[in-house]
Amino acid sequence: MTSSRNHQEAHGIGQIEEQLKQQADAADAIQGGNETDREIVKAANRDAHTSLDEIFDK
Repeated sequence: MTSSRNHQEAHGIGQIEEQLKQQADAADAIQGGNETDREIVKAANRDAHTSLDEIFDK
């Protein structure tokens, strides 16, 4: 049962991350981004593989 709960929690975290990304993208489209924001996004996407990805890969 613990494995199922952990999977559900990991899935929920992934959904939250996706929702936050969509909100950030929308704000950028509306307000226009700045160079610092673009550098942060670029750095975050450079190594997008996390320990959560290892859970989903199983």
